Amino acid sequence: MEEPIQTPSRKDTAQTDSLPLLQTLHRIKMAIMYAFSALFMIVILLVGFWLYLRIQPLPPMTFNPSTMIYDIHGELIDSSQNGENRHVIAMDEIAPTMRQAAIAIEDKRYYQHWGIDPLGLARALWINIRNRDLEQGASTITQQLARNLFLSHEKTWSRKMREALYALQLETAFTKDEILVMYLNQIYFGHGAYGIQAASQLYFGKDAVDLTLAESALMAAVMKSWKYYSPHMDLEQATSRQRLILGEMAAQGVISSQQAIAAGREPLEILPLSTQQVSVAPYFRDYVRTVAVGELGIDEELYASGGLKIYTTLDLHAQQMAEEMIAKYVNPYDELQVALVSIDPRNGHIQAMVGGRNYLENQYNRALADRRQPGSSFKPIVYLTALQQEGFTAVTRFKSEPTTFSYDEGRQNYTPQNFANKYANQWVDLRYALARSDNIYAVHTILQVGADKVVDMARQLGITSELQPLPSLALGSFSVSPFEMASAFATIANGGLRIQPIAIMRIEDPSGRVLYEVEPVVSQVVDARYTYVLTHLMQSVFGVGGTAHRVADLIKRPVAGKTGTTNSDAWMVGFTPELATAVWVGHDQGRAIATLEAHTAAPIFAEYTERVLASVPPKLFMIPEGVTTLYIDPESGLLATEDCPNPRLESFVAGTEPTESCSKHTNTPVLPIPDEESGSQRRNWWEDLKRWWNS
Repeated sequence: MEEPIQTPSRKDTAQTDSLPLLQTLHRIKMAIMYAFSALFMIVILLVGFWLYLRIQPLPPMTFNPSTMIYDIHGELIDSSQNGENRHVIAMDEIAPTMRQAAIAIEDKRYYQHWGIDPLGLARALWINIRNRDLEQGASTITQQLARNLFLSHEKTWSRKMREALYALQLETAFTKDEILVMYLNQIYFGHGAYGIQAASQLYFGKDAVDLTLAESALMAAVMKSWKYYSPHMDLEQATSRQRLILGEMAAQGVISSQQAIAAGREPLEILPLSTQQVSVAPYFRDYVRTVAVGELGIDEELYASGGLKIYTTLDLHAQQMAEEMIAKYVNPYDELQVALVSIDPRNGHIQAMVGGRNYLENQYNRALADRRQPGSSFKPIVYLTALQQEGFTAVTRFKSEPTTFSYDEGRQNYTPQNFANKYANQWVDLRYALARSDNIYAVHTILQVGADKVVDMARQLGITSELQPLPSLALGSFSVSPFEMASAFATIANGGLRIQPIAIMRIEDPSGRVLYEVEPVVSQVVDARYTYVLTHLMQSVFGVGGTAHRVADLIKRPVAGKTGTTNSDAWMVGFTPELATAVWVGHDQGRAIATLEAHTAAPIFAEYTERVLASVPPKLFMIPEGVTTLYIDPESGLLATEDCPNPRLESFVAGTEPTESCSKHTNTPVLPIPDEESGSQRRNWWEDLKRWWNS
């Protein structure tokens, strides 16, 4: 008999169906318990970390020392850097608009984070990982303060981690307002001013509490980088960033759009820098900062307040002489501007730099400005190019007369003129053309050798400004800087061996660790034989009839150079074996320069050169191997005979000298090449002295 099939009771069915639900509820219960446990542990860890931060002492709060700049002899260039212009003030002594402007542009979530901005940190971390660099800092105001108070400015992960830790400690130890006021008292605003109070006095002559909205936005602009946004450096850039900050404040609801517009239009009464804030070689110091930060990659904040020691090539004696000569010769002319750059040809050291007549009035460095036409001072570069071409020597002749030149395969004409329309109206050689600055000869030369080759030569000598291969290039029609001209002439003085100009020898951090040490960039760009022949010719500029003959009595040593004058510029560029110097005078507005004003460049050069080298015995230009010196007849360019009325000692690259004797005069023996054994012949005593010196 079959047993009846048993079916589950309703009770058993209910129990079976509820089992998965119970298991799910159990899992949820356990998850909640784990979550609460994890949350509890996180809270315990955070509280412990907070207590650690509270207990762990911060390093001593000291403001970082200023950077020291030294000259080539180890003398401190700026003695004011031994101290700081800083006035610490309280929060209620700072205008609310200043605090708002700083937060708006530097750290808009300042009151929402605990010292580290997670959003900014994530963005910067992604960029740094992608670029494999530490370009993005994502530094909050608290992090910036921590870095400036406790750390160096090196770009390493370890430094950034310590910076973040110190920022968190600052947030646990101080209120937001306390941190903000410490930050505003610490930041560097340029021109020796540390902190907002010193900056307010420097720029506006008022206390920080009295700053207007427009002034506060400008101060916040300067905080980014005084080098770029100080109104004394670049007013246009400063006001542009000021308006950007006002726009940010409006966008964040701190001020209204109408307030931002009104503040952007408000005239700013910025005070001129006082004499107490300008020290020796201010233009050079600005240039050193540009090189260190812009070319060598030194962090801007590290440079400003990292306690660096920067050893430069400046010679304080030479700098003082430059400033004294400019004051002597330029001051009588109220609006005349000036620039001077002096380089040691033997090592490329920049020994002196003046960028204007008065740094207090204008910090624009004209020594570096490529807005000046060099005029005839560019001609030596043309002639150096020509001397390397076959058939061109010191006795190559062209006729000096009014001439219209055709170029570009006859499609273009060019009609240059000599100064005051004075022409020799006869055949002249290179020495005559250089000494008297004959423009016709220069254009003949550039058309013969090729203007493109002249451009190439200028590049090799160190001129980087834009040049076009046109006939007018021979007359210096394209603008260059005094710095470039001094560098080019230094290469000529150094026998064609170019040494890239050097301003910084070494940079050390406060512990003495070398961050940078110069490695001179040296290259032989021109054969020394050709530079010597050119140098020998350029000495005639200071001789009788030369364009610089008026200052010949100021220099008691061998010197070569070239003057240059345009409608708005006057130059004197020249060198001795130890010193190459470019002097420019003119007007910033490019207006015409008066005759008396134009005559100031040469005496500045002459007296400066002589006074700088007063303790250095006169030295002759060394004659390299492969140069032949002999007497020629200036009228024919051939070898002079004893009956030639005005024989002249001339130098040639061996193998290019004339071999025929002058037939214009009585056919008598040719004057021999000067040497130590031929003492009875007619010779130039100065040239004999040079040969004796070099022997």
